Amino acid sequence: MNTTALNNVYNHYLTSYAPKGTTPFDTHRKSELRSIYNSIVKLNKESPLYLLNATKDTQEFAVGIKEGARELRNTIASLGGIDEEQLLNKKVAFSSNPNIAEANYIGDSTEAEDVPTLELEVKSLAEPQVNTGYFLNSNDMQLKNDTYSFDVGINDLNYEFQFNVNAGDTNKDLQERLSRLISNANIGIEAAVIEDGEGHSALRMQSSATGLQNGNNILFSVSDDKTSKASGAVRYLGIADISRTAQNSSFVLNGQEGETASNNFTIEKTYEIKLNGISSTEGETTSIGIKPDTESLKENIGHLVGGYNDFLRAANEHLTAQSKNSTLLSEMNSISSYYKSNFESLGLQFHDDGQITIDSTQLEHAANSEDAKEMFASVKGFANSLIRKSNSVALNPMHYVSKTVVAYKNPGKTYSSPYVASAYSGMMFNSYC
Repeated sequence: MNTTALNNVYNHYLTSYAPKGTTPFDTHRKSELRSIYNSIVKLNKESPLYLLNATKDTQEFAVGIKEGARELRNTIASLGGIDEEQLLNKKVAFSSNPNIAEANYIGDSTEAEDVPTLELEVKSLAEPQVNTGYFLNSNDMQLKNDTYSFDVGINDLNYEFQFNVNAGDTNKDLQERLSRLISNANIGIEAAVIEDGEGHSALRMQSSATGLQNGNNILFSVSDDKTSKASGAVRYLGIADISRTAQNSSFVLNGQEGETASNNFTIEKTYEIKLNGISSTEGETTSIGIKPDTESLKENIGHLVGGYNDFLRAANEHLTAQSKNSTLLSEMNSISSYYKSNFESLGLQFHDDGQITIDSTQLEHAANSEDAKEMFASVKGFANSLIRKSNSVALNPMHYVSKTVVAYKNPGKTYSSPYVASAYSGMMFNSYC
């Protein structure tokens, strides 16, 4: 089995069709995993035998709607949780000056009333390490034709990069080739070729991480002293020289000075802070606190509607290639139609393509009304229905794929067949095993 090929195809699907990153809602207890397993077994028992038209469109659609359903569920869960009582109850943090810092409340919604307002002054931002090579004549080349290599040390690991210098190569050709090689390696360094406007170019390497920890004074190093191929390229290009050292952020929080290696950090498990800029004058602060309940509710509804619209758009992209996808769109339309009349009074308007838009003025008026709790009960019901549907789609995306049924199971003698409901998991690797 070609493991490199497997990694490539897996990464292709995840980066092209799946949401980026994971959330705390992607972790599960043993009881939840057992429930999912039992549901899959039940689906396999009842699923008929069918033939798939395993085209590229089918594969992309199956993987895409499963990951889209996961993203929709996680979006809703992030607004307070998946329990009906907690739906849309997430408290929302504010920053009086987002140019200095942004804030996200990550604490328990029931304890939000006791969370104090903070005053934050930012003196400096955390910076990455930058190595900038020599500016060489773009059209020249002084390295002899050979196979070269150099080592990059980062996070206590060493990565070796090998490359050839061939007849006719220029400095810029080599720099661009190394830029792609380093960046595509995904080792935590981004490389680029910069020019001075006078016919010279240089290779620039920048760490993805910022700041320094544990007594370290560098984030990465470049050397070809003990490399396996010809040496000399590092000295020729000048990429071992640090042009900007990494540095920690520096700030004053409620009068107390502090620093972190990153511009993103948490404060006492209540706020997640993202530093965006430096205070323009000494003593200038941004106030960080919790928005009123009505403001939090409006923002939560905005995220809910955005997640719903994103899922519909993704499903619509495959409507032509997957005619059975109309079943999914019809089911989503049935869910939204049930709440349509109640939503109109809240400023949530449905369009012919199923998308929802928000009338901010009408929504704010509803949120501030005396019977707001009763009026917004329908939104919680809508969110709860979407969670159930997203769970169903994620469990069996093959239900919405165009396929030919060969035979139905004997109702009285069903048995656990192979992983029929999750055939999509094998489609990604069919050509690589």
